[in-house]
Formats: sequence, structure tokens, C-alpha cells
Amino acid sequence: MALDGAGWHPAAWREPTARPRDLLGAAYWTDLVREAEAGLLDLVTIEDSLAIQADAEEDEPRTDRVQGRLDAVLIAARVAPLTQHIGLVPTVVATHTEPFHTSKAVATLDYVSHGRAGVRVRVSTDPAEAALIGRRQAPSTGEALAEADDYVEVTRRLWDSWEDDAEIRDAATGRFVDVDKLHYVDFEGEWFSVRGPSITPRPPQGQPVVAALAHGPAAQRLVATSADLGFVTPRSTADVLRALEAVRDGVAGRRVRLLGDVLVVLEESETRARERLHRLDLAAGGQLTSDAHVFAGTAADLADLVEQWHDAGLDGVRLRPAVLPHDLEEITRSLVPELQRRGRFRTAYPEGASLGELLGLRRPRNRYAA
Repeated sequence: MALDGAGWHPAAWREPTARPRDLLGAAYWTDLVREAEAGLLDLVTIEDSLAIQADAEEDEPRTDRVQGRLDAVLIAARVAPLTQHIGLVPTVVATHTEPFHTSKAVATLDYVSHGRAGVRVRVSTDPAEAALIGRRQAPSTGEALAEADDYVEVTRRLWDSWEDDAEIRDAATGRFVDVDKLHYVDFEGEWFSVRGPSITPRPPQGQPVVAALAHGPAAQRLVATSADLGFVTPRSTADVLRALEAVRDGVAGRRVRLLGDVLVVLEESETRARERLHRLDLAAGGQLTSDAHVFAGTAADLADLVEQWHDAGLDGVRLRPAVLPHDLEEITRSLVPELQRRGRFRTAYPEGASLGELLGLRRPRNRYAA
């Protein structure tokens, strides 16, 4: 489940079921994630950006759109103690942040959630966003993705910079830590020079799950080389097959899970779903456009699509609710039971599973322990 503000339709906040006054409150996000957990979903991603929300074609932010957001990592940390099973994957903008800080923050989230943390690495090539921050000029797409590759490598090294048993905590001998099990990461690259080690011990998962959105070939290479989980944006089964080939050709023995993104408007009938989408479009002043496939229909029809894409080779889907909480509740209360009836979805969480385990990923070995 992909969570963003009032929902993925720009007019979502104007719907009667929306909660625009609650967007900057912890209770709103807790309610959303708990609903997703009630639906037994693997994970939620939480969108983030370092710029004020705006359409790409607009020079200035529109006053009829949601403006402003909370920090995704901090939302996840607030929600983590109030949930038990669902994975929490906040977005971090690699282009304008430092991997040392991200490694520490996401490791902390993994501790707070008892092994349910991940991070979605995002790049920014927007000059307006770069100017807003004032730290650097906006890079090209190729430079940003190459930098993100190093960003993930530094982050992973920092997670490994403490061995799992580095903390002794022996009051009798006065030894809290075995310094021989702390390691310099000594990364030297074009964008980063990081000695390490981290100041946070190795996370419960060893390495939290790293995710990235893969629109095109360059981003697909980032997923193949650096991520555990990739979000692709097919519009047909043929697109699914092309995305699978593009990513898995570059994986080189690693296991990468791939989910297809779908923006959803769910109702009891296709007619009602299309009518609601049309009403939202009228309120927004134009037809909804998205990088992902836009689906307006019933839970049964969406289940058919999920099955088709899964049978074509995807591990599953990441759903973007058009309106929150309405479409989230339609997913958990209509789509999930439909998939369960078809034998396509779990009926309970495995007890004590980490996010990596939910995704079928092995706990990574510490690269320095040998």
C-alpha cells in the first residue's frame, strides 16, 4: 500500500470521506496503517519530498491542492509501536540527504518496529527543489541515479559496520562493546567519502529492506544493482514482461522482489467507480494522469488484474488509493477477502516475521564479520 496525503488523486482531500484537517496529525497516519495491517498487507510505503507539492506543468503551487507534508521517516517511527506486523517503508530523498543520517534513522526505525523497517530511495532532478534546499544544483537523471547507487552502498556498509554481537553489555567486567567488532567502512567515491562506523548498532534485520521506484531503464538498473524491492509501473501484461526482463537481467544472483503499481478507485460497481473518478477529475480541473496504471472498477475486477500480473511473473502489486481512507478500506475489506476466496492471499500474518521474511528475503550476512 502506497500512502500519500489525502490520496493519490489531487482532488482527494475534497471528498466527503476525506480527513484534510487531520493530515498533519499522528492519529491520521496511525489509522491508515492500522487499517492496512487489518488487511494483512505486507507493507506500507510513505511518500515524501523536499519540495512543496505541485503539478509538473505548474510554475506555482495550486491553492486547490494539498500543500505541505510530514517527514516520512518520523511518521513511520511514530506508527511503529502502535502496529505489530506490517512493514513500514518511508521515502528518503537521496539527492539532498546524507547516507550516514539515513542509515542511522532507518536502523532506529528497525529497532522501534522490531524488524519491520525499510526505506524507499528516491532521487530528485528538479531545479526548483534544489533551489529550495540551497545545497547544490540539480543533477541530471543519470547522475542522480548513479549517486543513489553509491548512497545505498554507503548505507548498507554502515548497517554492517557493527557486527551482530558487538555489544557485550557485561557490567561485571565493565565491557559494553567489543571494539574489534566495529568496522570502518572506508567508502571513497565520486559523491561520498565516509569512514564510519555508524553510531547505531546493526539493525534487527541486519539490513532493512531497500526499495526504489523503477519507471524506466536507468531506474530499473538502480533496482537491479541496489534494491531488495522494486516498484514498476506496467500498464499491460506485455509491460510486466519487459520490466521483469529489464530488472532481472541485471540482478547478478541477488533476489529482488518486484511489485506493479496501480492507482485504484474501487466501488461496488464499475459504473460507480468511473462516476467517482469523473467527479474527482471535475473537481481537479482535468483528467487524472499518473505514471502508474489507473484502475476504476470493482474488487473482483482488480483481483483479476492482480492475478494476471502475478501469473506473468510479478511478486505482487503496490496499490495507490485514490482517496484516503475510502479506497484503502475498499482494498482491505473487499479486495483482500476476494483474493483470499481465490486462495491468493494470506489469512494471517506469520508470527514474529520481519519485513524481509514477509517478502521471502534472507537475512543478509555481515560483510565485515568474516
